[in-house]
Amino acid sequence: MSKHALAFDFGTKSIGVAQTNLDTLSITSICSELPPLKAQEGIPNWQQLESLLEQWQPHIIIVGLPVKMDGSDMEITRRARKFGNRIHGRFGYQVAFIDETLSTKSAKNEAYERGHRGNFAKAPVDSIAARLILESWLAAQ
Repeated sequence: MSKHALAFDFGTKSIGVAQTNLDTLSITSICSELPPLKAQEGIPNWQQLESLLEQWQPHIIIVGLPVKMDGSDMEITRRARKFGNRIHGRFGYQVAFIDETLSTKSAKNEAYERGHRGNFAKAPVDSIAARLILESWLAAQ
């Protein structure tokens, strides 16, 4: 059975998701974007999340932590950490946290390069950001 990693870009309305196969890691490792999870005030649809976890059975979960430029926490940092801790508590998966400063800005830039028209509410870039978070985590390993 393959070992996968799932990464999440936490948000209050949408949570971006990306995955990679840890068994085939190489310089050209492919991290793929998955459809984002809907959230209400940062609370995911736990059944949808559980289905995703059952589908991929990840070896590890990476959650991006949005922090200020000086490295200090914000309210959203605390909420993202709580999200990761709840995944660990509910489902028992190992969760790693990584600084995701500027991942959304980078995701928006990449989306523009792909032809995005700038309506991020209608076409969010959360899963692009999750892929960038996952790539950052892989590079640090």
